[in-house]
Amino acid sequence: MIKYKVLNLTYKHMLRPILFSIDSEKIHDIFTQMGEGSENFDWLLESIFSFNDRGLNKNVLGVNFNNPIGLAAGFDYDGHLASVMKHIGFGFNTVGTVTAKAYGGNNKPRLGRLIKSRSLLVNKGFKSEGALKVAQRLDKKRLNGHTTGISVGSSNLPTINTINRAISDYIFTFNTFKDREYVSYFELNISCPNTAMTESFTTPKNLFNLIKAVTELNLKKPLFVKMPSEITPEQSDTLIEIGLKKAVRGYIFSNLVKDRGNKFFVPSEIEKVNNLKGNFSGKPTSENSNKLIAHSRKTFGKNIAIIGCGGVFDANDAIEKLKCGADLVQLITGMIFEGPQIAGDINSHLIKKYVHVKYS
Repeated sequence: MIKYKVLNLTYKHMLRPILFSIDSEKIHDIFTQMGEGSENFDWLLESIFSFNDRGLNKNVLGVNFNNPIGLAAGFDYDGHLASVMKHIGFGFNTVGTVTAKAYGGNNKPRLGRLIKSRSLLVNKGFKSEGALKVAQRLDKKRLNGHTTGISVGSSNLPTINTINRAISDYIFTFNTFKDREYVSYFELNISCPNTAMTESFTTPKNLFNLIKAVTELNLKKPLFVKMPSEITPEQSDTLIEIGLKKAVRGYIFSNLVKDRGNKFFVPSEIEKVNNLKGNFSGKPTSENSNKLIAHSRKTFGKNIAIIGCGGVFDANDAIEKLKCGADLVQLITGMIFEGPQIAGDINSHLIKKYVHVKYS
């Protein structure tokens, strides 16, 4: 559509150069405030950014999605934008990652841009205002008709230093949100940013114990496990099999990457951040994500539902994930690099290029 071409050019050539000259986290905070301030102008946002077509509707694990393009966890981590993202074109929005207790974030810098590599350095460490405060905020928003998810992680605090304590921490957050009607689905983030933790939930035994505790809550909404990126297909199969034993059918492929030797990095850019802590989003995540999606779909078929996440910058990237076997697609970095019109733009292409093949 012509409007998306205009929006793309305006963002890339006029706005992005200015935005990218300012500290990443500062810009994020400014846009969060602006976005929340615009939530009463839904009609205007939709007219500018959104693309709606019934042919894009999808039902996954009993949840209705107006379109298959969602905002991943890690952008709207305290729920300020929960009532806005639908109106700029996203079919669903994940709030979080939310933790039981508040954490102000790791030491700065917590965000950095690798422009040529089309990636972000991320070192927030589950920055969160805490489950109760986030829930109180969401309670006040108009979320009827929105498809809103909650990503749950363990609090990044020195006192949460054992697997059992971390599990209890997860359970507090799930209990906080499990009966709230506006929650459409949950995500289980099994990353462990807490340096006090010597074990990980990506090991089979620990994941089993965590999923067992979560499923004993009898959640009414589906659960998606956010899978690690840099694992083998066989390791991924083991984790999925653990989830399936407890009737967990949703999986997200995948999380951030750690390997600074990833072939998608431009050497001169990665050298500049070698002394900084953090993992990476964007294009360096795409290959692992797509391989795990394709393998998991082939291995488990319709027994699982898959959200593809990582390296989505345009419709072609989204279509690639759908062809690999994803039911839905998430992004963050693509919006930061391409602009807030990205979801509407992708959907306008999906309805022409792919929807009649995949969704018919």
